[in-house]
Amino acid sequence: MKKQDSLVKMILSALFLALAYLMPFLTGQIQSIGNKLCPMHIPVILCGFICGWYWGLSVGFIAPLLRSFTLGMPILFPNAIAMAVELAVYGMFSGLMYKIFPKKKIYIYPSLLIAMISGRIVWGFVMYVLMGLKGSVFTLKAFYAGAFLNAMPGIVIQIILIPILVMIFDFAKKSRGRI
Repeated sequence: MKKQDSLVKMILSALFLALAYLMPFLTGQIQSIGNKLCPMHIPVILCGFICGWYWGLSVGFIAPLLRSFTLGMPILFPNAIAMAVELAVYGMFSGLMYKIFPKKKIYIYPSLLIAMISGRIVWGFVMYVLMGLKGSVFTLKAFYAGAFLNAMPGIVIQIILIPILVMIFDFAKKSRGRI
C-alpha cells in the first residue's frame, strides 16, 4: 500500500505542477488584477496540504523556473528565482504544519497562514539578496507592496478557497479510504 500511496502522491503532484503552469494563462486574461491573483500559489499550497511537504516543496520550486525557462515569464532573474524559493516554502510549510497540527478542520487555517507568511518573508529576503547582487536596492516599501499590497486579491482568494478545497479532499479521502 505504501508504494501505491507514493505513486498517487507523485501523480497528484504532477497535476498540481501542471495547474501551476497553466493557471497564469487563465488569470492573465483578467485586466488589471490577473497577476495579483497569485495563480501559481494555490496549486503549490494545495500540493503541500494533500501530498505532503516534500512534494509541495518540489512543485513549488520547479513551477516558476519551468515557466521561466519555457515561456520567459516570470523573468528568470530575479523574479523566477525568488518565486521558486517562495513557492517552495509555501509548499513545504503547508505540508509540515498540516502534519504537525491536530487533524481538525480549524487547524487548516493556521497551517495556511504560517505557510503564507513564511513564504512572503523568504521571498522578501531572497529579493533583497538578489537585488543586491544586481546592484539595486530592495526597500521595505517594495517588500510591502510586492508581498502584501499587490497580492491582496490573491491572499483573500487563498484564505477562502484553499481551506474549502482541503476539506473537500479530506472528505473524499476518508470516504474512499485512500490517498
